[in-house]
Amino acid sequence: MNNSNPDTNRTRTREFSWEDPMIGAIKALSMDGLDYLKEIETGTIPPSPIGLLMDFRISEIKYGEIIFEVTPSEFHYNPIGMVHGGLFATIMDSTMGSAIQTTLKAGSGYSTVDLQITYVKAAKIETGTLVCTGKVVHMGKKIATGYAEVRDLNGVLYAHGSTTCLIQQFSR
Repeated sequence: MNNSNPDTNRTRTREFSWEDPMIGAIKALSMDGLDYLKEIETGTIPPSPIGLLMDFRISEIKYGEIIFEVTPSEFHYNPIGMVHGGLFATIMDSTMGSAIQTTLKAGSGYSTVDLQITYVKAAKIETGTLVCTGKVVHMGKKIATGYAEVRDLNGVLYAHGSTTCLIQQFSR
């Protein structure tokens, strides 16, 4: 049985470009985390390649909290026709880490040590824009924890999770 339809173009193409990520990484050494992320939001510092790849955008930043948005597209789909859980994991990891970043002084950074996600609802293109809110739960000298939720514009919950991050001091 041949299921191909010659009138249907099954191939999709997506291209994107990014700037050298080390431009921002070097600037981060001399800026506090909140100012650094605000400069990414305004375009003064290039966004991360992963954010561009996944099509994330920052919509709000304040000390200890950040909101990212993403609108699901076909390139976010898994083989069974819904948004892959990796989109949720990536945006939540980015959002929780960025929330922690907003509290850091110049020359500091973080690495994710643990990431826990609970998926509660599947998303599709028809879901529309998803909003991921990340907040700092605990900020210590070496360890920080964060929490995030992914909701649609009607407030329906799709996933929630937590992270533990290791705080690091970098030399300039």
